[in-house]
This record gives sequence, C-alpha cells and structure tokens, in this order.
Amino acid sequence: MGNRPDIISIVILSAIRKYFMAISINLLFLLATTSYHHLATWIENKKHKPPGKLIDMGGYKLHLYSRGEGNPTVILDHSLGGIEGYLLIEEIAKITKVCIYDRAGYGWSDSGPNNRCSKQIVKELDAMLVKAGIAPPYILVGNSFGSYNVRLYASQFPEKVVGIVLTDGLHETAMLNMSLTLRLLQLFFMSGFAMSMLGAGLGLIRLLGMVGMFEIIKKELGKFPSETRQQIKRSFYQSKHWITMWREMWNLEKSAKQVDRVSNLGDMPIVSIKSSTFFKRSLWNFYMPIAAANQLRDRMHAELLKLSTDCTQIQATRSSHFVWVDEPEAILEAVKILLHKLTGNR
Repeated sequence: MGNRPDIISIVILSAIRKYFMAISINLLFLLATTSYHHLATWIENKKHKPPGKLIDMGGYKLHLYSRGEGNPTVILDHSLGGIEGYLLIEEIAKITKVCIYDRAGYGWSDSGPNNRCSKQIVKELDAMLVKAGIAPPYILVGNSFGSYNVRLYASQFPEKVVGIVLTDGLHETAMLNMSLTLRLLQLFFMSGFAMSMLGAGLGLIRLLGMVGMFEIIKKELGKFPSETRQQIKRSFYQSKHWITMWREMWNLEKSAKQVDRVSNLGDMPIVSIKSSTFFKRSLWNFYMPIAAANQLRDRMHAELLKLSTDCTQIQATRSSHFVWVDEPEAILEAVKILLHKLTGNR
C-alpha cells in the first residue's frame, strides 16, 4: 500500500489540474474576446465614417453633426457619458436646424487634453461652433450634466442664446450639499466607470452589447432604430468613453462651483423638463437609494425654476432621469414651446 499514490494526493493534484484548466479556458476566452474586439473596432473605423464633420481644435478633433434647416439652431449637449443626441436629431431636424456634438472623449471625438469640467467644455463648444461656421442664435438643450454646460454658455455668450431646454437638469446648490448616502453612490458609479475602462479595452463591454445587455437593462432603447443604437453602443465599446465619464464625474463638483456663479439668467426663456423619478425601480438598481435621489431631484427642480423670470416646467410623467430614452417627445415639445415663444407662428 505504501507504493500506491495516496488518495489525498490524487484529490489535490486533480483539484490543481482543474484549477489551471479553468484559468487556461478563461484566458483563452479573454484572448479571443479581446482579439475580436480590436479587429471589430478596426473594421468599424474603416466601414463607419463619422456622419458629421471633425473640427480641428488644435491637437485634437471634435465631431459635429448637423441636420435640418431653420433658425434658430438647436445645439444639444449630452448627459454625463451619453451621446443620446443621435436618438433625437432626426425628429428635431423636422422643425429646425439642429447640431449635436460628441464632447471630447466620446463617440468620434478625440479625448481632450484639459480638465473635463463645464468651463473647459463651454470654451471648446464655442470655439468649435465658430470654426464650423454655425451661426447664432441658438436654442441650447442640456441633458442632465449638459444642463450645467448650457447655463454657463448662456451666461458667457448671452448675445448668442435665445432659449434653453433643461432635461432633468442638475442644480449646484443641492449637488454641492449631497448626503453621505448619495456621495457614496457617486463613488460607486466612479468605481464602475473605472472597471468599465478595463472591460472596454478587453472587449467585454462589446460582448455585453452583442448579446443585447444594453436593451435588457434599458428596454426602452428597443424602440429606436438598430443602426442608431449601434452608433451609440460603439462609443461605449471604447475605453476613452469610460475614461471621459470618470474624468467628468471627478470634476463634477468643480463644474458645480463654476456654474454656481450663474444663479440668474434674467428673462431668458427656459423650459425645464422634470421626470417622474430618478430611477425606475428594477432588478438592476434595487440597491440604489432612489427615495433620496428623488428628494435631491425635487430640490434641484425648485431651484431651476428660479433661474429666469420666464421659466416653464413640463412633466415627463412616464420617464426616469433618462428622458431622452424614456420620453424623447418631451424634449421635442420643449423645443417647440421655445420656437413658438420666439417666432409666434410654430
């Protein structure tokens, strides 16, 4: 019996072999996924050219896409991490000219070399519009974080702006005084962005997109054309997209302090869209402090109404914070309200 392998040794060796086999299989899967991702990215870059213009900003380029005809021109600034303008541009283009742009680091735009805060974003936006020959007057549409940027832009260039739409906008007074629970939620999001940087580089985000995870998490995306959704997803497949999200979130307090100086826009026509809840309760967000987020949102909307003597609030009754996905017709309605105010005949 002493010459026979000990049963314990056999079990240990078998477990070690299975462990290394599992590691090898996972590494092969990861290698295949990463290789496919980089090949697919190369093919997409060859096949799918930017729909708009790449504007040289001096060392990096920003993507600007225009549709429609008319005056004033709608300029849409996206949410943090979003390039949702592609979901809206065709409908807005039916009533006036509209421009969307991918902020530095998103979509077809190069990453920006400077801090990703509202002051820098506004500087880039105006320089890009001038270089592209997009003449004012403008109606600015700011979705979520984009609401900071359009307010700051309107304060710096009041002669160019004739109206603003704030889509479930942020307000700095409440954002700078968030509860510990919500600050922890912000850190949770930032850690998720950091992990997604790696996931995008390895091709895992693309894999999730290919199996329809975006539409599973946010089923309302399914109502939009497949090509439009793919256009948006391709930005999320890139590491630079998540790096930019992290950088913008890192500078969110800095942006809030910059826009805090814009407490009053006089009689600037503003339409503020308020969603019914910050997040719709689901399997994917059961752990989130939705009640606390909604209380914060209510305080912000009360402050937003004080920005102008001509501020109208409309309700997106079927929508979460992501109005541009849940109820995009509310944004279209807001634009029409401003056009009617400005022209009296639309």
